[in-house]
Amino acid sequence: MSDPRPRRVAALVDGLTAAHLDGLLLTGLSNIRYLTGFSGSSALLVVGPRDLVLITDFRYQTQVVEEVGDLARIAIEPSSLWTGLWQQLAQLPSMQVIGFETAHIQHRDFQRLLEAGARWQWRPTVDLVETLRERKDESEIARITEAAQVATDALERTLPQIRRGMKELAVAGILEKELRDAGSEGFAFPSIVASGPRSALPHAHSSVRELEDGDFLLMDFGAVVAGYCSDITRTVVVGKASEEHRAVYDIVRNANERAARSVRAGMTGRDADALARDYIDRAGFAPLFGHSLGHGIGLEVHEAPRLARTAEGVLAESAVVTIEPGIYRPGWGGVRIEDDVVLAAAGPRILTRFARELIELG
Repeated sequence: MSDPRPRRVAALVDGLTAAHLDGLLLTGLSNIRYLTGFSGSSALLVVGPRDLVLITDFRYQTQVVEEVGDLARIAIEPSSLWTGLWQQLAQLPSMQVIGFETAHIQHRDFQRLLEAGARWQWRPTVDLVETLRERKDESEIARITEAAQVATDALERTLPQIRRGMKELAVAGILEKELRDAGSEGFAFPSIVASGPRSALPHAHSSVRELEDGDFLLMDFGAVVAGYCSDITRTVVVGKASEEHRAVYDIVRNANERAARSVRAGMTGRDADALARDYIDRAGFAPLFGHSLGHGIGLEVHEAPRLARTAEGVLAESAVVTIEPGIYRPGWGGVRIEDDVVLAAAGPRILTRFARELIELG
C-alpha cells in the first residue's frame, strides 16, 4: 500500500491555493498526524506549496524522524515551539499570507500571531484538513476495522465476567483490561458503564453503583489501533428482561438496523439522522431520543461528518460514521445500540460485528 501522506499534503496545498493563502500553520495534533504521521504531543506544522516544516521539541527528536522520515523538514526547538516557528518562517520569504486553524489555536497563541506584527498576514481558516479527513483511504479503514474488532473482542470477553453486585467502575476496569489485552493502545474516550436508572444518562460517568437484577447495563467504549478509534455501545440486562425491557430495546434495535442498512454516501447528515429518528418518533418516544444519530470517527472519536437534525453537509464516500440511536427514560433506564459503519461505494458496511439481540446476564 503506497504512502498516503504526499497525496494528503498535495490535496491540502490545492485548498490553500483556492483560498489564496501562501501557507498554513497547523496546531491541531490530529491534523498534524494525518498529514505527517507524527504522533507526539507537541508540534507545529507549516505547509506551503514547496515547503513542509515540522517543529517539535527534544523529547521527540528520535520519534519524529522515525514517524515522519524525509516527508518534512524537521526542526527540534530547545526552548519554545513558537520561537522555532518565527525562525523557520524567516527562512521562507514566499510565505506572507498564512492561514491558521481557528478550531485548534488557544487564545494565548493567537495573541502570539498578533504580536508577530506586520511581517506576516494571518488569516483564519476553518476545516481545511478536517474536510480531507472525512473521506477515509484504505489504510485508515483497515485501522478502524481492526479497532472495531479489538473492541468487540473485548466486549465478548467482558460479558461472562459480569456479576450482579459488581460496581460499575469494576465492570469498566474489566472492560478496559480486556481492551488492552485485545490490542488497544489506549481508550478512545473514558469508558461509559451505566446501570439501572443511570443508563438513562447518555454520557454517564461510571460510578460505584452496584448492579442489580433487572438493570439495563449500558456500555459505551472504544479501542485505538495505530491512532485510529472505534466506538461501540451495547446495552444488556442483568438477570431476566421484562416485557418492558424488550419492548424499548426492540425499538432501538430496529432503529439501529434501519439506519445502518440504509445510510449512504451522498445523503445529508440530516437525512441520515431521520432514518432512525422517524422510526423512534412513530413508536412514541420522540422526546426520549435527544442526541444526534452519529458522527464521524477516525484519528479522533468525534470528527466530521455529523449525522444530526441540523446537519446539512453531504456524507462523503468512504467516510466512517457511528449509528447510535437511543431511548432514555429518566428514573427507569435507557438503551443505546451503536455501530461503526463505512460508507462504501457499494453501500454501508458495518465494522462492529457484535450481536444486536438483547443479552441477559446471569
